[in-house]
Amino acid sequence: PSLMSLSYLGIHKPDDAIYQRTRKFLVSDYNPWYMRGKAAEGSGSPHTGKDSIWPMGIILRALTSTDEQEVLQCLHMLKTTHAGTGFMHESFHKDNPADFSRKWFAWANTLFGELIIKVHTDFPALLQKSNI
Repeated sequence: PSLMSLSYLGIHKPDDAIYQRTRKFLVSDYNPWYMRGKAAEGSGSPHTGKDSIWPMGIILRALTSTDEQEVLQCLHMLKTTHAGTGFMHESFHKDNPADFSRKWFAWANTLFGELIIKVHTDFPALLQKSNI
């Protein structure tokens, strides 16, 4: 859903300097659509509203990360923001995950499944942690 996906799509290698600078911008306060809240931090869009975060953005951040701690942080945010539904939503409010759009969003759920497979391959110990 954003420039974060460039390495996921094979357009840039994960260690490409331009991609790394772009990635750094995307998760910074310089990005007007990057939200930090009590529940999580991540990118949103005009489509979902100023204070809403896309779980797909968090998923793509983890999918494109080579940093185990960043992946762990993303997994924790995803685990704690599904509002008790067990599903990824289109978006949720940065301070209140129970305020979400689309209770069933197959695209995000499918991408989350892909993330779990990648974590199992690249960082299997993370899936054993109880503090996710």
